[in-house]
Amino acid sequence: MVVALLLTLVAVALSLAVGTRQVPLSAVLDALVHGGGSRDALVVRSLRLPRTAVGLTAGAALGVAGAALQAVTRNPLADPGILGLSQGAAAGVVFAITGGLANGFGGYVWFAFVGAVVAACLVYAVASRGRGGASPVKLALAGTALSAMVGGATTVVLTSSSATLDQFRFWQVGALSGRDAGTVGQMLPFLVAGALLVLGCARGLDALALGDDTARALGHKVRRVRVCAALGATVLTAAAVAAAGPIAFIGLAVPHLARRLVAGGHRWTLPLSALLGAALLLAADVAGRVVRAPAEVPAGVMTALVGVPVLVVLVRRKGAAS
Repeated sequence: MVVALLLTLVAVALSLAVGTRQVPLSAVLDALVHGGGSRDALVVRSLRLPRTAVGLTAGAALGVAGAALQAVTRNPLADPGILGLSQGAAAGVVFAITGGLANGFGGYVWFAFVGAVVAACLVYAVASRGRGGASPVKLALAGTALSAMVGGATTVVLTSSSATLDQFRFWQVGALSGRDAGTVGQMLPFLVAGALLVLGCARGLDALALGDDTARALGHKVRRVRVCAALGATVLTAAAVAAAGPIAFIGLAVPHLARRLVAGGHRWTLPLSALLGAALLLAADVAGRVVRAPAEVPAGVMTALVGVPVLVVLVRRKGAAS
């Protein structure tokens, strides 16, 4: 946890100092502590500080959501897209843009939240039918099918409305630029609510790893644990996706790294996933600023470039394949 916290602090320092305009760390600290009206101080406080805060909160939310969903589905390849959450949130944003009902995070978040919740409910309803109820395999299959269907419907809407496509494509790539300080304040209630739901299920998630029958024998209500953890992950994903767009692979890669570093169950894995998710998203954003300077590569593109090799390694591992 100490190492993860140090990595996060380093990522925050780089996010505030590195970019098209390089700002010395001494000037960054002076701008944060004393303010000032210099050009460096304005860049740090007005542009990079809100961007860094959004990266911290969105990365932490996606890391915790990924860890919770991998535990709920008992699927090492699960991430916030496994239950259709990301596609559902994206569909909600497309609906808001098409109907002219919202503009910016303050409006997107509610539609993203409703879309993610509806998607999660549909997946659970489909997976719970038949013998065995909502098993991990059925949840993963239902989520994949729903993601494909919702993604196709979203594409139909976007290709038939050039105005919606022009506005949506800047959000779709997943980026931290252009966010203001109000975005973080709007995210916080959702982040706190989602984190409390997931952390409250930490012991139940440990029991689910042993199998449903064992979890019931230990006194846990399996359905309640799954619903609460999935709802918390839905809230976290909706807030992160509404603020930063559909950032890929944070929820997939970070929980695996967290479980390799600690062995204390989800009481440690979830907080560590939050720190590592924040550090990874900020590092990706910083790398996107310098790899093609003075132009910028969106953070969502950079996380995808990092996540693809991780996904290949996970698929090739015997444990993931089985």
